[in-house]
Amino acid sequence: MIETPLEFLSHGIICRGVLYTPDADAKNLPCIVMAHGFALTHDSGLAPFKEAFCDAGYAVFAFDYRHFGESDGEPRQALSPGKEIEDWLAATAFVRQLERIDADRICLWGTSFSGGLVVSAAAKDGHVQCTISQCPMMDGLASLLGVIGYAGLMQGLRLTYHATTDWIRRGLGMSPNYIASAAHPGELGMMTADDCQNGYVPLLAPNAPNKVAAGVSYAVPLFRPTSVASKVTCPALVLICDTDTVAPASAAVKAAAKMPKAEVLHYPVGHFDVYRGEPLAQSIKDQLAFLGRHLPTR
Repeated sequence: MIETPLEFLSHGIICRGVLYTPDADAKNLPCIVMAHGFALTHDSGLAPFKEAFCDAGYAVFAFDYRHFGESDGEPRQALSPGKEIEDWLAATAFVRQLERIDADRICLWGTSFSGGLVVSAAAKDGHVQCTISQCPMMDGLASLLGVIGYAGLMQGLRLTYHATTDWIRRGLGMSPNYIASAAHPGELGMMTADDCQNGYVPLLAPNAPNKVAAGVSYAVPLFRPTSVASKVTCPALVLICDTDTVAPASAAVKAAAKMPKAEVLHYPVGHFDVYRGEPLAQSIKDQLAFLGRHLPTR
Protein backbone atom coordinates (compact mmCIF):
# COMPACT_ATOMS: atom_id res chain seq x y z
CA MET A 1 0.00 0.00 0.00
CA ILE A 2 1.03 3.59 -0.64
CA GLU A 3 0.28 5.75 2.43
CA THR A 4 -0.35 9.49 2.06
CA PRO A 5 -1.08 11.48 5.27
CA LEU A 6 -3.77 14.10 4.69
CA GLU A 7 -5.78 16.55 6.73
CA PHE A 8 -9.14 18.24 6.34
CA LEU A 9 -11.32 20.68 8.25
CA SER A 10 -14.44 19.67 10.11
CA HIS A 11 -16.27 22.70 11.47
CA GLY A 12 -13.03 24.61 11.83
CA ILE A 13 -11.04 21.80 13.49
CA ILE A 14 -8.25 19.93 11.71
CA CYS A 15 -8.87 16.22 11.37
CA ARG A 16 -6.15 13.94 10.10
CA GLY A 17 -6.15 10.69 8.21
CA VAL A 18 -4.23 8.56 5.75
CA LEU A 19 -5.08 7.79 2.14
CA TYR A 20 -4.08 4.22 1.29
CA THR A 21 -3.84 3.35 -2.40
CA PRO A 22 -2.85 0.15 -4.23
CA ASP A 23 -0.01 1.94 -6.04
CA ALA A 24 1.37 5.41 -6.66
CA ASP A 25 -0.14 6.04 -10.09
CA ALA A 26 -3.70 4.66 -10.12
CA LYS A 27 -6.48 7.14 -10.80
CA ASN A 28 -10.29 7.17 -10.69
CA LEU A 29 -10.20 4.83 -7.73
CA PRO A 30 -13.31 3.82 -5.81
CA CYS A 31 -12.73 4.85 -2.21
CA ILE A 32 -13.73 3.37 1.12
CA VAL A 33 -13.95 6.03 3.83
CA MET A 34 -13.17 4.43 7.17
CA ALA A 35 -13.06 5.35 10.87
CA HIS A 36 -13.16 3.29 14.04
CA GLY A 37 -15.73 2.87 16.76
CA PHE A 38 -16.06 3.98 20.37
CA ALA A 39 -13.11 6.21 21.41
CA LEU A 40 -10.71 4.42 19.05
CA THR A 41 -8.42 5.58 16.25
CA HIS A 42 -8.01 4.20 12.75
CA ASP A 43 -4.66 2.67 13.80
CA SER A 44 -6.47 0.49 16.34
CA GLY A 45 -6.78 -2.92 14.74
CA LEU A 46 -8.06 -1.91 11.29
CA ALA A 47 -4.92 -2.80 9.31
CA PRO A 48 -6.33 -6.13 8.00
CA PHE A 49 -9.32 -4.34 6.47
CA LYS A 50 -7.20 -1.57 4.90
CA GLU A 51 -4.81 -4.10 3.41
CA ALA A 52 -7.54 -6.36 2.05
CA PHE A 53 -9.36 -3.46 0.39
CA CYS A 54 -6.19 -2.03 -1.15
CA ASP A 55 -5.15 -5.47 -2.38
CA ALA A 56 -8.51 -5.67 -4.13
CA GLY A 57 -7.90 -2.36 -5.93
CA TYR A 58 -9.68 0.14 -3.68
CA ALA A 59 -8.41 3.33 -2.13
CA VAL A 60 -9.04 3.68 1.60
CA PHE A 61 -9.22 6.98 3.46
CA ALA A 62 -9.02 6.26 7.20
CA PHE A 63 -9.33 9.19 9.60
CA ASP A 64 -9.53 10.06 13.28
CA TYR A 65 -12.41 12.04 14.74
CA ARG A 66 -11.79 15.44 16.27
CA HIS A 67 -10.69 15.08 19.92
CA PHE A 68 -9.10 11.69 19.17
CA GLY A 69 -5.83 10.27 17.87
CA GLU A 70 -3.95 12.43 15.38
CA SER A 71 -6.76 14.95 14.94
CA ASP A 72 -7.02 18.25 16.78
CA GLY A 73 -9.75 19.25 19.20
CA GLU A 74 -9.97 19.87 22.92
CA PRO A 75 -10.70 18.39 25.35
CA ARG A 76 -9.17 15.08 24.37
CA GLN A 77 -11.21 11.86 24.37
CA ALA A 78 -14.51 13.77 24.40
CA LEU A 79 -16.98 11.78 22.31
CA SER A 80 -20.00 13.42 20.71
CA PRO A 81 -22.02 11.32 18.23
CA GLY A 82 -23.32 14.47 16.52
CA LYS A 83 -19.84 15.86 16.00
CA GLU A 84 -18.56 12.53 14.74
CA ILE A 85 -21.34 12.42 12.13
CA GLU A 86 -20.19 15.89 11.06
CA ASP A 87 -16.64 14.54 10.77
CA TRP A 88 -17.89 11.70 8.56
CA LEU A 89 -19.62 14.16 6.26
CA ALA A 90 -16.56 16.43 6.15
CA ALA A 91 -14.25 13.47 5.41
CA THR A 92 -16.54 12.25 2.63
CA ALA A 93 -16.73 15.70 1.02
CA PHE A 94 -12.94 15.98 1.26
CA VAL A 95 -12.34 12.60 -0.40
CA ARG A 96 -14.63 13.51 -3.29
CA GLN A 97 -12.30 16.40 -4.13
CA LEU A 98 -9.14 14.28 -4.29
CA GLU A 99 -7.69 14.02 -7.78
CA ARG A 100 -7.12 10.27 -7.68
CA ILE A 101 -10.56 9.38 -6.34
CA ASP A 102 -13.74 8.76 -8.33
CA ALA A 103 -16.21 11.02 -6.51
CA ASP A 104 -19.10 8.89 -7.73
CA ARG A 105 -17.81 5.67 -6.15
CA ILE A 106 -17.66 6.12 -2.39
CA CYS A 107 -18.38 3.58 0.35
CA LEU A 108 -18.71 4.49 4.04
CA TRP A 109 -17.25 1.76 6.27
CA GLY A 110 -17.83 1.54 10.00
CA THR A 111 -17.44 -0.96 12.78
CA SER A 112 -19.04 -1.06 16.24
CA PHE A 113 -20.01 2.53 17.17
CA SER A 114 -19.00 3.78 13.73
CA GLY A 115 -21.16 1.08 12.16
CA GLY A 116 -24.07 3.20 13.33
CA LEU A 117 -22.36 6.47 12.50
CA VAL A 118 -22.06 5.54 8.82
CA VAL A 119 -25.80 4.90 8.69
CA SER A 120 -26.50 8.36 10.10
CA ALA A 121 -23.90 9.95 7.80
CA ALA A 122 -25.17 8.17 4.69
CA ALA A 123 -28.73 9.22 5.51
CA LYS A 124 -27.60 12.86 5.67
CA ASP A 125 -25.25 12.72 2.68
CA GLY A 126 -27.64 10.96 0.34
CA HIS A 127 -25.09 10.32 -2.42
CA VAL A 128 -22.72 7.55 -1.28
CA GLN A 129 -22.80 4.38 -3.36
CA CYS A 130 -22.90 1.90 -0.48
CA THR A 131 -22.22 1.41 3.23
CA ILE A 132 -20.73 -1.38 5.34
CA SER A 133 -21.61 -1.69 9.03
CA GLN A 134 -19.78 -4.38 10.99
CA CYS A 135 -21.13 -5.36 14.44
CA PRO A 136 -22.91 -1.98 14.38
CA MET A 137 -24.24 -0.02 17.34
CA MET A 138 -27.61 0.99 15.89
CA ASP A 139 -29.46 2.04 19.05
CA GLY A 140 -27.71 3.75 21.94
CA LEU A 141 -30.68 3.37 24.24
CA ALA A 142 -30.73 -0.37 23.65
CA SER A 143 -26.99 -0.49 24.37
CA LEU A 144 -27.42 1.40 27.65
CA LEU A 145 -30.25 -0.90 28.69
CA GLY A 146 -27.94 -3.78 27.84
CA VAL A 147 -25.33 -2.40 30.23
CA ILE A 148 -27.92 -2.21 32.99
CA GLY A 149 -29.01 -5.74 32.09
CA TYR A 150 -25.59 -7.32 32.54
CA ALA A 151 -24.04 -4.92 35.09
CA GLY A 152 -27.09 -3.89 37.11
CA LEU A 153 -28.90 -0.64 37.85
CA MET A 154 -26.11 0.51 40.17
CA GLN A 155 -23.71 0.62 37.23
CA GLY A 156 -26.15 2.87 35.38
CA LEU A 157 -26.30 5.17 38.39
CA ARG A 158 -22.50 5.24 38.63
CA LEU A 159 -22.25 6.22 34.97
CA THR A 160 -24.84 8.97 35.49
CA TYR A 161 -22.94 10.33 38.50
CA HIS A 162 -19.64 10.46 36.62
CA ALA A 163 -21.30 11.95 33.54
CA THR A 164 -22.79 14.73 35.66
CA THR A 165 -19.43 15.36 37.28
CA ASP A 166 -17.81 15.55 33.86
CA TRP A 167 -20.27 18.13 32.53
CA ILE A 168 -19.95 20.26 35.67
CA ARG A 169 -16.15 20.18 35.48
CA ARG A 170 -16.12 21.09 31.80
CA GLY A 171 -18.71 23.78 32.35
CA LEU A 172 -16.38 25.36 34.90
CA GLY A 173 -13.45 25.23 32.47
CA MET A 174 -11.79 22.29 34.22
CA SER A 175 -10.41 19.09 32.71
CA PRO A 176 -12.89 16.29 31.93
CA ASN A 177 -13.82 13.54 34.31
CA TYR A 178 -12.54 10.43 32.54
CA ILE A 179 -13.65 6.85 32.94
CA ALA A 180 -12.44 3.68 31.24
CA SER A 181 -13.87 2.92 27.83
CA ALA A 182 -13.70 -0.79 28.66
CA ALA A 183 -13.19 -2.42 32.05
CA HIS A 184 -13.62 -5.75 33.81
CA PRO A 185 -17.04 -6.73 35.20
CA GLY A 186 -17.75 -4.80 38.38
CA GLU A 187 -15.33 -1.99 37.52
CA LEU A 188 -16.26 1.48 36.34
CA GLY A 189 -16.32 1.72 32.56
CA MET A 190 -18.59 2.30 29.59
CA MET A 191 -18.30 -1.38 28.57
CA THR A 192 -17.89 -4.01 31.30
CA ALA A 193 -19.34 -7.24 29.93
CA ASP A 194 -17.21 -10.36 30.29
CA ASP A 195 -15.56 -10.01 26.88
CA CYS A 196 -15.05 -6.24 26.79
CA GLN A 197 -11.73 -5.68 28.57
CA ASN A 198 -9.99 -8.56 26.83
CA GLY A 199 -11.55 -7.71 23.48
CA TYR A 200 -11.19 -3.92 23.45
CA VAL A 201 -7.78 -3.31 25.02
CA PRO A 202 -5.77 -5.42 22.51
CA LEU A 203 -7.12 -3.16 19.74
CA LEU A 204 -5.72 0.01 21.30
CA ALA A 205 -3.06 1.83 19.29
CA PRO A 206 -0.49 3.99 21.14
CA ASN A 207 -2.61 7.06 20.32
CA ALA A 208 -5.79 5.53 21.75
CA PRO A 209 -5.86 5.46 25.57
CA ASN A 210 -8.49 3.35 27.28
CA LYS A 211 -10.50 6.31 28.55
CA VAL A 212 -13.31 8.63 27.52
CA ALA A 213 -14.89 11.75 29.00
CA ALA A 214 -17.73 10.42 31.15
CA GLY A 215 -20.32 12.84 29.78
CA VAL A 216 -20.75 10.53 26.80
CA SER A 217 -23.11 8.50 29.02
CA TYR A 218 -25.73 11.18 28.41
CA ALA A 219 -25.13 11.26 24.65
CA VAL A 220 -25.17 7.54 23.86
CA PRO A 221 -28.86 6.85 24.63
CA LEU A 222 -29.85 9.69 22.28
CA PHE A 223 -27.80 8.23 19.41
CA ARG A 224 -30.22 6.02 17.49
CA PRO A 225 -29.22 5.38 13.86
CA THR A 226 -32.17 3.01 13.53
CA SER A 227 -34.42 6.08 13.48
CA VAL A 228 -32.90 7.29 10.19
CA ALA A 229 -32.09 3.90 8.63
CA SER A 230 -34.96 4.15 6.16
CA LYS A 231 -33.22 7.13 4.55
CA VAL A 232 -30.23 4.97 3.56
CA THR A 233 -31.39 4.00 0.08
CA CYS A 234 -28.04 2.79 -1.27
CA PRO A 235 -26.91 -0.84 -0.92
CA ALA A 236 -25.97 -1.46 2.72
CA LEU A 237 -24.15 -4.47 4.16
CA VAL A 238 -24.95 -5.14 7.82
CA LEU A 239 -22.75 -7.73 9.52
CA ILE A 240 -24.32 -8.83 12.81
CA CYS A 241 -22.61 -10.67 15.67
CA ASP A 242 -25.37 -12.76 17.23
CA THR A 243 -23.86 -12.92 20.74
CA ASP A 244 -22.88 -9.23 20.83
CA THR A 245 -22.74 -7.78 24.37
CA VAL A 246 -21.91 -4.23 23.23
CA ALA A 247 -24.17 -3.51 20.26
CA PRO A 248 -27.42 -5.48 20.58
CA ALA A 249 -28.01 -7.69 17.56
CA SER A 250 -31.76 -7.07 17.76
CA ALA A 251 -31.23 -3.33 17.14
CA ALA A 252 -29.08 -4.05 14.09
CA VAL A 253 -31.76 -6.39 12.72
CA LYS A 254 -34.41 -3.68 13.14
CA ALA A 255 -32.24 -1.03 11.49
CA ALA A 256 -31.42 -3.28 8.53
CA ALA A 257 -35.10 -4.08 8.04
CA LYS A 258 -35.74 -0.37 7.44
CA MET A 259 -33.07 -0.05 4.75
CA PRO A 260 -34.54 -0.67 1.27
CA LYS A 261 -31.36 -2.32 -0.07
CA ALA A 262 -29.81 -3.89 3.00
CA GLU A 263 -27.96 -7.19 2.88
CA VAL A 264 -27.65 -8.88 6.27
CA LEU A 265 -25.18 -11.53 7.37
CA HIS A 266 -25.08 -13.16 10.79
CA TYR A 267 -22.03 -14.53 12.57
CA PRO A 268 -22.35 -16.77 15.67
CA VAL A 269 -19.70 -14.79 17.56
CA GLY A 270 -19.29 -11.93 20.05
CA HIS A 271 -18.65 -8.26 19.38
CA PHE A 272 -14.86 -8.37 19.43
CA ASP A 273 -14.41 -11.73 17.71
CA VAL A 274 -14.65 -10.20 14.20
CA TYR A 275 -11.28 -8.52 14.69
CA ARG A 276 -9.30 -11.75 14.78
CA GLY A 277 -9.04 -15.29 13.49
CA GLU A 278 -11.58 -17.01 11.29
CA PRO A 279 -14.42 -14.51 11.98
CA LEU A 280 -12.15 -11.73 10.72
CA ALA A 281 -11.26 -13.66 7.58
CA GLN A 282 -14.91 -14.47 6.89
CA SER A 283 -16.02 -10.88 7.48
CA ILE A 284 -13.41 -9.55 5.04
CA LYS A 285 -14.38 -12.18 2.45
CA ASP A 286 -18.05 -11.21 2.73
CA GLN A 287 -17.26 -7.50 2.53
CA LEU A 288 -15.16 -7.93 -0.61
CA ALA A 289 -17.96 -9.91 -2.23
CA PHE A 290 -20.43 -7.11 -1.42
CA LEU A 291 -18.06 -4.46 -2.78
CA GLY A 292 -17.53 -6.50 -5.93
CA ARG A 293 -21.26 -6.40 -6.57
CA HIS A 294 -21.96 -2.77 -5.68
CA LEU A 295 -18.65 -0.91 -6.01
CA PRO A 296 -16.56 -2.80 -8.58
CA THR A 297 -13.01 -1.65 -9.25
CA ARG A 298 -13.60 -1.97 -13.03
